[in-house]
Amino acid sequence: MRLRTLLVLLAVVPTVAMAGQVAVTSDRLLEQSAHLRADVAVGERVGVPLYGLMTALQAERTATAAYWAEPSEPGEELAARRTASDRAAAVFRRAAAGGGAGTEEADRRLREVLDGLGELADRRERTDARTGGPESTVAYYTHLIGQMIRFYQDVFSHTRDGELGQENQVVIALYSAAEMLAQQNTAIALAGPSRELSAPRFGEFVNLVGAHRYLYDRWIVPYLPPGDAERYARLVGSSAWQTKTRVENHVVSDHAGLRSGVRLPREVAAWPTAAAAWGTRVEELNTSRLRGLLDHGDEKAAALEAEVTRLIAVSGAALLTVVGVVVLATRSVLRRLRLLHDRTVTVAERTLPDVVARLRDGRPVDETALPSVRGDRDEVGRISDAFARAVAVSVAGHRELAAERHGFGTFAAGIASRTGNLVSRQLALTEELQDAFGADEELLARLMRADQLTVGMRRQIENLLILAGGEVPDPHTEPMRVADLLREAAAEVEEFRRIDRQALDEISVRAHAISQVSHLLAELLDNATRFSPPRARVTVRAELVADGLTVEVEDRGPRVGPERYAEMNARLHSAPPYAVLAEEAHRLGLFVVGHLADQLGATVTLRRSVYGGTSAVVVLPERLLVPSEAGARPSPGAERRGTGTTAGAAAGTGAEGGAWAGTGAEGADGSTARDADTPTEDADAPPGGPARDGSGPVRDAAPAASVPRTAAALPVRTPPGGARPGGGDRPPLPERVPQTHLAAQLRVPPPAAERGGGSGPDPGAGRRDRAEATPEEVADAWADYEDGTRKVEAELRREQP
Repeated sequence: MRLRTLLVLLAVVPTVAMAGQVAVTSDRLLEQSAHLRADVAVGERVGVPLYGLMTALQAERTATAAYWAEPSEPGEELAARRTASDRAAAVFRRAAAGGGAGTEEADRRLREVLDGLGELADRRERTDARTGGPESTVAYYTHLIGQMIRFYQDVFSHTRDGELGQENQVVIALYSAAEMLAQQNTAIALAGPSRELSAPRFGEFVNLVGAHRYLYDRWIVPYLPPGDAERYARLVGSSAWQTKTRVENHVVSDHAGLRSGVRLPREVAAWPTAAAAWGTRVEELNTSRLRGLLDHGDEKAAALEAEVTRLIAVSGAALLTVVGVVVLATRSVLRRLRLLHDRTVTVAERTLPDVVARLRDGRPVDETALPSVRGDRDEVGRISDAFARAVAVSVAGHRELAAERHGFGTFAAGIASRTGNLVSRQLALTEELQDAFGADEELLARLMRADQLTVGMRRQIENLLILAGGEVPDPHTEPMRVADLLREAAAEVEEFRRIDRQALDEISVRAHAISQVSHLLAELLDNATRFSPPRARVTVRAELVADGLTVEVEDRGPRVGPERYAEMNARLHSAPPYAVLAEEAHRLGLFVVGHLADQLGATVTLRRSVYGGTSAVVVLPERLLVPSEAGARPSPGAERRGTGTTAGAAAGTGAEGGAWAGTGAEGADGSTARDADTPTEDADAPPGGPARDGSGPVRDAAPAASVPRTAAALPVRTPPGGARPGGGDRPPLPERVPQTHLAAQLRVPPPAAERGGGSGPDPGAGRRDRAEATPEEVADAWADYEDGTRKVEAELRREQP
């Protein structure tokens, strides 16, 4: 999972949790507010009319009790109370028909009140008919009023606000206390003018006195708000309330016992007047407290809604703040990580490879380009410091390896230079021996063979010098024709007789690049001759192209797969470390070619030849080329460095040879020169072929018959006087005599002056006399002749049945 996703999840999870908590809290508060609104609505719609009905029924109950106590009195007061009760009942019924009470218990109480009101007409008829007795009638009113008080208790009982619950309990206590006072009025009204009460009724009166006093003192007065407390204080301090209290005290203490009950004292006569006065104030107190409860409930609901709004606003702002902080933090962390990633990639892909290349080349390194340890304490900073330490360790290791590589290269270059000096001295000694014993043809042939092997040794030493980073000495001071350059490169190959050359004379190579180009071509030619069938020929041709000069070395060896060519070409274009050189010490040829091509700015490409073998194409840049001067001859450095002229002349013979990458060729002993799996770029001797150091079997070492092909069997010309150019007693060196070994049909008649003839036309007129041709031209002509002969023989074989 990506770090960005983790950071987003880290921000989203607590944000969602916080949003869920806010939603739950808001829903709970809104639900509570809705309940309060519903309770307030029920109180406004049902509670207020119900209280009016309750006070009307209490007054009707007192009037009904007075009517039962004194039936001879007219019933105007009772009729008035009944009319007031009917009006209040009509208002209540309309309010109850507008909707339910909100809870199941309140709805049940509401139905009970409505059912009780349905019996009110029947109770009045019984009262008027004086049937059933006063106790049952009073009990009916008391039960119906009790249902009304319990309705208030059920409506506000489910509120979750403790303060509103406490206020609701105060309202219910006020209504209960008012009901107790109303029942006391009913008891005194039942006593009538005789002031007599039954014992149970008197006991009930005494209990009502104690109960309503307890309610006011314990559950009402301590919880009244300031305004209602002041009303209660005025109520208690009024003369009517004082008269009520005095009458209650006299009834409790001064009553007289009768056989049928209790006689009340005379002070009860002041009760009806006082009750009318304090009854109004009690109703005002109860109504004020009910209105206060409803208003407070509405305020609570509004406060809850405001709290929800505030909670949502604060939570939304907090969520936005959290989101903003998380976004900024995430962007900051991701930006720092991106910068760290970009810096790491830059160091890994650009800076570090450049530093390694500089260390490998021995150039100075800019330490400021490398990451440094900053000592940051946060996690990203510690990662950056850890990467900087890793880079420092890597650079230190590469610096140590570069120092060891440079030291080893210097050591190898020194050894190669000393060994090269010894080989040069050996070549000089071989030349002296050739000059001293040139008359001995067999010895001269062996000296030529030793000279050729020594030249191969020198090339291997130069390979070591090239791979070690040194430079091959170049004695040339003048440009060299391409034809002469190909001849010089072929002369350094042990199997030079198998090489066919096709070169140009109109273009030359600059002097400073002659040795490098010659060495490069010699390596390619050596590979082509060593790893091809013994009798296969190797062709090297040079042509001018748009990019410069191409030199193509082509053999007719075995096929090589495209993957193998890609691998070899990659090896040609990259400098391997010493570890690779050590593992593939027997395959240094292509490494040397790659080094030289890189120094020259040339390109070398191996590909499949149209003849099935391998073709190595060398493209020399135009800056290394100059036009050849008319009649120019090879420069003094054109002869092979440090060796005699015999091998250099022999390189132009074009004798039989082999192919560059062939496999399955049989050597002199019948063994295979190279099996199919042997890499074509291997420059060392394959099994059965000649070794680089000359220790292996040599196919051309002994045949004396091949020596006359060069100079060993040629007639020797001695200068007049018998003196050799070098002076001393050394025997004269052999020199070529034109047409000595040519077939009779190839010889050209001597000029007329030599034949002593007349001045007739020369058969060779219009062309150059062959007797005046150079040895190189004769060798090229002979090679062309042999090539034509082979083509004719091949055509004759194809024509045979």
